Amino acid sequence: MSDLFVGKRVLITGGLGFIGSNLASALVNRDAKVMLLDSLLPEYGAVLENIADFERMVKLNISDLRDPHSLRYLVQNNDYIFCLAGQVSHIDSMASPMTDLAINCQSQLSLLECCRYYNPDARIVFTSTRQVYGKPEYLPVDEKHPKVPVDINGINKLAAESYYELYARVYGLKTINLRLTNTYGPRMDLRSGRKGFLNTFLGKVLREETIQIFGDGEQRRDFNYVDDVVDALIRASQLETMEGGAFNLAHPRPCSINTIVSTLKSLLDLHVDYVPFPKEIKAIDIGDYYGSSAQFEELSGWKPSTELPTGLQNTIEFFRDKPQLFEAQ
Repeated sequence: MSDLFVGKRVLITGGLGFIGSNLASALVNRDAKVMLLDSLLPEYGAVLENIADFERMVKLNISDLRDPHSLRYLVQNNDYIFCLAGQVSHIDSMASPMTDLAINCQSQLSLLECCRYYNPDARIVFTSTRQVYGKPEYLPVDEKHPKVPVDINGINKLAAESYYELYARVYGLKTINLRLTNTYGPRMDLRSGRKGFLNTFLGKVLREETIQIFGDGEQRRDFNYVDDVVDALIRASQLETMEGGAFNLAHPRPCSINTIVSTLKSLLDLHVDYVPFPKEIKAIDIGDYYGSSAQFEELSGWKPSTELPTGLQNTIEFFRDKPQLFEAQ
């Protein structure tokens, strides 16, 4: 698969963020010509340090995805476009719904319009979220599960998915949606405390702060290491038979929050407090969630290969000597 990207032009929106920078690193190693688009807004986790190891091997455009005037030029002449820019905080989406709408919905429609007119042949991969399903009615959650989002973020991501599907069906754009579950690994945002509980946990552990667990800690989730997610994104860009479709990414071995804490305790000293759910978080909590990625696995041959203990150890080793990446802002 590495040969497929030699000399190919690739645009990654959100390229200075967690997943975007890891994808950029992988594609640079495949000799692709990579351009990163990022607004570099600090609240969304983008930092220049994320590309420090390969910054001379990529082009960087500091631009906001919400600006259609620059976007129409940036999408041109790219063979692949990976749409990773987005607002991922569920709490922030409830506090500022119009911002979430602009970033996660309107800007995606703008990108599709630009591709429709200026680069209709590009292969486009959009990263959605398992949050589109809402509170599970059964487990594991597959693509047939009802979609009843419990927050603004999930609603806007689901709407964006529909745009990508529509533009594939009506205009023939080569799009595919991947619904990501909890992703972790090197370059994840550990400072904001608004990107999910594992980001918050790791940031607090590295800063030697106390972890707070809401409820009894038995809530189950599935987690994918970022290298496995990057592999899935690259494989998705090669799927020709399911353009316009939407697929889950999942890990076959979900675990409880308590299990994560036990794993972290084997790697670092930490302190834990169990506290009641804050009202605003309880209102959008989905309880247990883990998914099935059987459809995507069958089509692409993808399977996650990194188990949680190994992934957490790799992540901690990456950040251990980089306090600038986990100290609170």
